[in-house]
Amino acid sequence: MKFYRMLSEDIRYNLATEEYLMDNIDVSEPCLLLYIQKPCVIIGRNQNAYQEIDFEYLRSRNIVLTRRTSGGGAVYDDLGNMSFSFVTKKDATSFGDYQSATQPIMKGLAAMGAKDIEVHGRNDLFIDGKKFSGNAMYTKKGRTYSHGTLMYDVNLEELTNVLHVAQEKIASKATKSVRKSVTNIKPYLAEQYQSMDTKEFRDTLLCHIYEVATIDEISDQEIVLTETDRQAIQMLFEERYANNEWIFNEAPAFEWQKRKRFEQVGIVEVDFTVNKGKIAALQITGDFFGQKEISELEAMLQGVDFEQSTISRLLEGIAIEQFIHQMTTSEFLALLFD
Repeated sequence: MKFYRMLSEDIRYNLATEEYLMDNIDVSEPCLLLYIQKPCVIIGRNQNAYQEIDFEYLRSRNIVLTRRTSGGGAVYDDLGNMSFSFVTKKDATSFGDYQSATQPIMKGLAAMGAKDIEVHGRNDLFIDGKKFSGNAMYTKKGRTYSHGTLMYDVNLEELTNVLHVAQEKIASKATKSVRKSVTNIKPYLAEQYQSMDTKEFRDTLLCHIYEVATIDEISDQEIVLTETDRQAIQMLFEERYANNEWIFNEAPAFEWQKRKRFEQVGIVEVDFTVNKGKIAALQITGDFFGQKEISELEAMLQGVDFEQSTISRLLEGIAIEQFIHQMTTSEFLALLFD
């Protein structure tokens, strides 16, 4: 397994690096990417930024905002968090199998003393009933990457203040605040691992994953970027992750909103306008995952008669679960028309 430790502390540059490497590295063997960044919020591919964040607080604290290419919910990172990403061949990882995708991380943390980690919900790692890692997947060009956060020593107060949490999520977890449902992994590690900074924690975790005593023993496995690589990454940074059009994904005002949380799917919201009986404009957002771009499904529905039997016939040959993972056609129709 190859690995790469990102030097940047800017989430936008790190996500650009991740995307570039995903598209271009040799995946004949898995690759592990590790990155640490200054305070930032990363929203999921399908989310509406305005519904997820306290913008006044975000701007007052100079917290960077960007959008990732995978689904899932909004996350807060700071220098106390270590993000990770596994890149593999598409057929080497089952989409949505977070138990397998996060196994190396759980193995390394167990060796450091955190032995009672469990995968809960759709994509989260828990310890002692509290979440410390959220994960997401994305497939592209025959490759899959699974990336996630790993909260080592994150400012939990800041996380609570900047993120709006959907009421559906709060109700489903039977808790009244974000603060009570998340934790740092640091207190659950053996004592000798609790005085490290995040970079020391990252390198120590790597050593346990590879089962070596020092990073020097695996230096030949670390990826080295060329100047050509860095130029391509800079272009992705400017054109996507630091681009407001990508981040905010502006949409017109809509007449109707249908929104629901599904146990295995997540929150799905459909905003649409009907003109002369036809769907004139449509946007599907939420913290769901999907292997295909949701914009493709939106395009199929736009201009169609807003009538249940018509849309039902249209969807007969379409696998909804490819766009909204684990959602059925009947659930989608019920969301629109119930």
